[in-house]
Amino acid sequence: MKQGGIDPGLKRLFQQRLLRWYRYHGRDLPWRKTQDPYHILVSEVMLQQTQVDRVLGFYDRFLKRYPSVEELASARRSQVREAWDGLGYYARARNLHRTARRVTHRHGGQFPRTYEEAQALPGVGRSTAGALLSFAFGTETPILDTNVKRLLSRIFIQRLSPRPAQTERRLWRLSADLIPKGKAWTFNQALMDFGALVCTAKNPRCSTCCFTDICRAYPRLMRERDRRRG
Repeated sequence: MKQGGIDPGLKRLFQQRLLRWYRYHGRDLPWRKTQDPYHILVSEVMLQQTQVDRVLGFYDRFLKRYPSVEELASARRSQVREAWDGLGYYARARNLHRTARRVTHRHGGQFPRTYEEAQALPGVGRSTAGALLSFAFGTETPILDTNVKRLLSRIFIQRLSPRPAQTERRLWRLSADLIPKGKAWTFNQALMDFGALVCTAKNPRCSTCCFTDICRAYPRLMRERDRRRG
């Protein structure tokens, strides 16, 4: 990392390799076939603290029952809770219901298009807001879910700060700086997929990774793997 930002050559290399990988290995997920902000928000809220495979069993069913933000807004809380049954973390359902009512009654059914307004929606944090804006509207807004944090930390940061808030700020700057102009949708999807499929928390698939020559964590990960085997 250069003082004040990422080296331009390293940035381009990372962008090119990640987008190339995604072209061949990106997941085919139903919420990637729409730019409807309501449908995208439903998927992003469901994906908070829940694995993709589990969400796949609930996403279509929920949208069949509540296909629009207005229909969700008009539902009773108990009905929304029932439709969410089995997915867990039920505060997410309550917040999604509150968001639907706010969007319908305060914004005329139109989802906000600024970071500040999106973050103000109930249960929508900074990363969910970034996902909503980049996936629905193509806005160049960063994301930083658990998978993206791990990926960027391993590749770009030699030593994590003992102060978590400082590391978090640094990762947000990285995530924003890396987005190629005009390619926020693809790039953010690629970040999430690579972290989920290759740069995993346990037993990362370093043998199939296209970043081992630039990854700051790769030597350490190999030493740890050798110790486990030895």
